[in-house]
Amino acid sequence: MKKTIEIESVRNHIFRQRVELDGFEDLFVDVPEAYGGEETAPDPHDYFDLSLGACKAITSMMYARRKEWPLEGISVKVHRDDSEERQGSYRLEVVMNFHGISDPEQIARLEDISHKCPIHRLMTSATVEVSTRAVTPA
Repeated sequence: MKKTIEIESVRNHIFRQRVELDGFEDLFVDVPEAYGGEETAPDPHDYFDLSLGACKAITSMMYARRKEWPLEGISVKVHRDDSEERQGSYRLEVVMNFHGISDPEQIARLEDISHKCPIHRLMTSATVEVSTRAVTPA
């Protein structure tokens, strides 16, 4: 599946970007004040990290629903350690709480299933190719 995401600089802001994705127009990206931004929206790292947490939750919920387990909801916390990012190491710890599930085997299975979410697999086992090109305005 091919998808296009459009990103446009917001006038009168230093680094703030407006994102349009499949009709969602109220998505914004900014950078922290420490990097010269205004901190008016999540930064690109935040979106990267939250994608993992949300994907793990959705994948686990789909599995529990298919199994007809009594899952009422999921709370996820993603802890980032980017202290060694410049050296090539970026660590994310995901802590999941499965509400309504008390069976240790079901909890373990949901955790295991969360490792199979598309974003986890993309981050840990896929080769991602990025090509960037500038276009000359007509």
